[in-house]
Amino acid sequence: MESGCFVCEKHLGRIDVPVGVVHDDELVYASHGVIPDGKRTAYLGTLFVEPRRHVPGIAELTDEEAKRVGVVSSHLARALKHSEKAEHVYVFVLGHHVPHLHVWLVPRYPGTPPEYWATRAAEWPEAPRGDREQIAAVCGRVRSQLRLPQR
Repeated sequence: MESGCFVCEKHLGRIDVPVGVVHDDELVYASHGVIPDGKRTAYLGTLFVEPRRHVPGIAELTDEEAKRVGVVSSHLARALKHSEKAEHVYVFVLGHHVPHLHVWLVPRYPGTPPEYWATRAAEWPEAPRGDREQIAAVCGRVRSQLRLPQR
């Protein structure tokens, strides 16, 4: 764990995650995106998959961590498609502001206009947004669909 790292602090329980985690094991932590400061809602279904070990990017993962990040990301994307009826799930690794790898899974919902696809999905005025209660419901549905293989 890295002192002062937002992601590490979240893993330690020092950052509020509205409804807890969607998945947690010895290598990977996955949670719904938090409600941004000053906002009342978040884009529903945005999930983050993060290695527990503090690493700045995908190149620094061990092979075991890389496999686990990939498997968890794939299964969470599948769960989003089933539980939330996402027509596509984008996967981003941006890393501009937080020096701890965090893989973004962003669902694209039916009816999303092409100009709001990919990194602009949450900007769509009609995008599904929700408060803590609605985030909790999404996370519960995703967890119920999650079928991770045993390690």
